[in-house]
Amino acid sequence: MSKSKSEIPIDKLELYNNVIRNHPEIERKGKTTPYTSLNGHMFSFLSKEGSMGLRLSQKDREDFIQNFNSHLMEQHGRIMKEYVEIPSDVLQNTEQLSEYLQKSLRYVSGLKPKPTKK
Repeated sequence: MSKSKSEIPIDKLELYNNVIRNHPEIERKGKTTPYTSLNGHMFSFLSKEGSMGLRLSQKDREDFIQNFNSHLMEQHGRIMKEYVEIPSDVLQNTEQLSEYLQKSLRYVSGLKPKPTKK
């Protein structure tokens, strides 16, 4: 029995792809683990379980957690300090999520670019 390339629930993958499509300046990367990045800094991703993580500034992170009863993203047993977990109802609300994706993009665009490995 062979494993499929992606274990991500297809409905969650479509919702993630949909919000990215609304932002032509953002390129979706990753074949089995979808993510976005700018200047070497990942700022969104979809876990294999279908949970979306979004990197936000401290103020935006605190506001998001309070407004949407969310929490910091956890992956592989560790807390991702700058990432919030996007609740399912927000993931389904493309307009609302687009606003936070823009905030995330603005945040990482202000970070010092990471050196490339090439």
